[in-house]
Amino acid sequence: MIKVLIVEDQEIIRQSLEIMLHNKAGIEIVGTAENGKEVLKLVKKLLPDVILMDIRMPEMDGVQCIEIVKEAFPKTKIIVLTTFDDDEYVFNALKNGASGYLLKGISVKELVEAIKIVYGGGALINPNIAVKVFKFFSQMAHADYIVSVAKDAIKDLSKNEMKIIQFIGMGMSNKEITEKLKFSEGTIRNYISSILSKLSLRDRTQIAIYAVQSGLTIKEVND
Repeated sequence: MIKVLIVEDQEIIRQSLEIMLHNKAGIEIVGTAENGKEVLKLVKKLLPDVILMDIRMPEMDGVQCIEIVKEAFPKTKIIVLTTFDDDEYVFNALKNGASGYLLKGISVKELVEAIKIVYGGGALINPNIAVKVFKFFSQMAHADYIVSVAKDAIKDLSKNEMKIIQFIGMGMSNKEITEKLKFSEGTIRNYISSILSKLSLRDRTQIAIYAVQSGLTIKEVND
């Protein structure tokens, strides 16, 4: 059974989702929450496999909640289910680790299928949202988004640093990288600081952009 936590600040929508997904094959609703702060308490207790997350909520919004949940529970999958397709919400939710971004109004059948796809390790984005994402990556290839890195600086990177750049470009959190490389989070943070210094980059986002633009995310980094 896929354990699902529903997060929605509007009671009528929260209850409707619970009713619609109740008794659906392979899905168990383990709890509901109306804001991000409630989610943080319930995740520790219920350990859901998939969270259906609204974006605009009181106390703590979905974007911030996604970041905190994914840092502490990287294996928990999150699907954003909202009426908002603003660029800021889309990119920040996906950047923070959401595996899906769907607009309310999809059918129950589509929602059930989305839960199963994300639980299985896939990702799902509403077609309208996908257009925004592809447009963003297209724009990122132009001058305003280009991150310049000196070739000599790249030569100074170790194999582990190259791997970490690759993983950051793939959207992994520090905790997920520690699981991949079997290092402590402190060691990963030190590596990231070293990468920023060697490449003269400002922050983690610039590392991610460099990884995508250089094609590093689809290359194999040898041991």
